[in-house]
Amino acid sequence: MSLQHSADSTAKTLFTPVRIGPITLKHRIVLPPLSRLRAQAGTGIPSDLQLEYYTQRASDGGLIITEATAIAPTARGYYHAPGLYTDKQVAEWKRITDAVHAKGGTFFTQLWHAGRTSHIEITGSQPVTASVDPAYWADTSNVIDAPDGFKPVSPHRALETDEIAIIVDQYRDAAQNAKRAGFDGVELMAANGHLVDQFLQDNTNKRTDRYGGSIENRARLLLEVVNTLAEVWGADRVGVRLAPSNSFNGMGDSDPHALFGYVVRQLDVLGIAYLHIIEPRVKGADTIAESQPPIASQELGKLFRGPVIAAGGFNPATAEATVASGDAGLIAFGRHFVANPDLPKRIEYGLPLNPYDRSTFYAFDARGYIDYPFYDASVANPLPAA
Repeated sequence: MSLQHSADSTAKTLFTPVRIGPITLKHRIVLPPLSRLRAQAGTGIPSDLQLEYYTQRASDGGLIITEATAIAPTARGYYHAPGLYTDKQVAEWKRITDAVHAKGGTFFTQLWHAGRTSHIEITGSQPVTASVDPAYWADTSNVIDAPDGFKPVSPHRALETDEIAIIVDQYRDAAQNAKRAGFDGVELMAANGHLVDQFLQDNTNKRTDRYGGSIENRARLLLEVVNTLAEVWGADRVGVRLAPSNSFNGMGDSDPHALFGYVVRQLDVLGIAYLHIIEPRVKGADTIAESQPPIASQELGKLFRGPVIAAGGFNPATAEATVASGDAGLIAFGRHFVANPDLPKRIEYGLPLNPYDRSTFYAFDARGYIDYPFYDASVANPLPAA
């Protein structure tokens, strides 16, 4: 099959090289962390479904970031989410990293602590967070994947100050396990209302110790974790995901511009590999401000000298425009990458995209996960260059 670039294709800058830390990528289309609940139930062991899923979406010179991956049993938020805290989990992740590398891909893992976004049936103990907020567990729209189906989160408690060092050590252990599993780097999940985000934003952090109050104190946990990850990996193989002004999972801050501006300036000083920004025009898996430009990437990218990955509501044309304008260095596609395992090639050649099926996003089987068709029937071989 001979393909040529579409005459009206805007895909140009997206297919120029870009560096993240010491790694040179061949294109700028990223598979971001997408929790799709296909790990083995309860154990956090990656499944054969995940092996197939990530292998399908790997591309030569492309970046893949795993779904949120728990750093400890008590960090879990979903019954069918993977972990990186047992030897068996490490071994099964190694099968997947080997397969991604065999296709020329770069593979980071996102390290995750769910905090209050969990249930005691999953964690085995009361979920922890920055400060107690009974309204959160009283809101029945805050649901998680539990052993007997989706259910509201359970009551949480605030971490004691001396417990926080234990959490940081769990990140260290998971980062070391990520090396054993063959990943190329790690990303810290500091977005979407999970533990690090719960410490960052002042509607969830009412603490009076050194982890609460001022912006500097609320950012302390994030920066301690990033420094710990950098001790294991080197800062240039550590990314951070943020969701400025995003209200998902009950989040919010009285001065998000000051908060996230401070955080990004500190991360810039540390020299991390990349900054991964979820635009506020999306809330979870939903777009809530369709026509809004990538305002968070535009603002925070001015404060960060490394590459910015922008995520949330992009299509091929807006992705190209965002990268060409310099508002971001790379673009993460969630829904479109789920439905199009060969998304980079489809964008490069101006090919039509498969529609995605929301009803299968958070399911437990192959449907809507590994059964989306490739454009070319020869799925084992890359499409020829134009």
